[in-house]
Amino acid sequence: MRVDKSLKGVIILVTGGAGFIGSNICDYLISCEAKVRCFDNFSTGNKQNINHLLQNKKFTLIEEDIRNLKACDAAAVNADYILHQAALGSVPRSVEDPITSNEVNINGFLNILVAARDNNVKKVVYAASSSTYGDSKDLPKTENNIGNPLSPYGITKYVNELYASIFKKIYNLDTIGLRYFNVFGPRQDANGAYAAVIPLFIKSILADSRPTINGDGENSRDFTFIDNVVQANILAISAKEESNNQIYNVACGKRKSLNQLFNIIKKSAIDLGVSCGRTRPVFGQSRSGDIPHSLASIEKARKLLKYEPLVQFDEGIKKTIKWHLNN
Repeated sequence: MRVDKSLKGVIILVTGGAGFIGSNICDYLISCEAKVRCFDNFSTGNKQNINHLLQNKKFTLIEEDIRNLKACDAAAVNADYILHQAALGSVPRSVEDPITSNEVNINGFLNILVAARDNNVKKVVYAASSSTYGDSKDLPKTENNIGNPLSPYGITKYVNELYASIFKKIYNLDTIGLRYFNVFGPRQDANGAYAAVIPLFIKSILADSRPTINGDGENSRDFTFIDNVVQANILAISAKEESNNQIYNVACGKRKSLNQLFNIIKKSAIDLGVSCGRTRPVFGQSRSGDIPHSLASIEKARKLLKYEPLVQFDEGIKKTIKWHLNN
């Protein structure tokens, strides 16, 4: 991405700033000479993601929890924008522990909106989710046509959208929600019970071990490289008034099944010199709350945000494998 010189000196609070997505956003903002406040409690974020930024005078780490309203309010003082990435992700995590997912994803989000309102923040750009489409069978997914949520996580993300809409109507707080579709890329954690499928596959393939595919492998997703998500957040900051207070899909507009995903990662790894020719997946049980198929229409984001995917799937996979090989 090109450096956006208009962000120089702009104060931006990034919640979840030490996480996979948040830290990549922080990197870009620092390259633009913005003043970045990174807010994270390290429940899922990783300090290693931001260690290289800690000595930068334009970067401030705030080690706090979004469930703490006073901490949110203090972090938002004089901030121009908030990029809200903090959340407890993962459908399975929300199925196992819906209470904590609700506390963080709904109560925490409400705290951020209140802090933004009380500190006259210009706009809150927040991470929404494709999980909001729930049981809708329509493909591609369009922003104005959703189904019933299939998991507590999906419910929390939909409630975020409802709260954002109400805060515009009642308090005139501008927001933009970005429905991410299966983001992947460097710094995405391959460890832990709730690791996403791409880092899990890459970890297994690089170790020449057998990853587990949930179900028959024909579930499909619109996998989206991290640079595209960073771009969407930056475009949302500078979006014109008529483009505010909207929801946008952030994706590539193409889908791959899990079987296709495994084969592409394996081939890319072999092309990069990894010896994994005998690796085969193991097929397990389908996961409760999973959406069978996901494919985004990105026409609205194209039209109103001027969004265009910077990195397509195959290139993103190669970049991600290279990062795993070097880390």
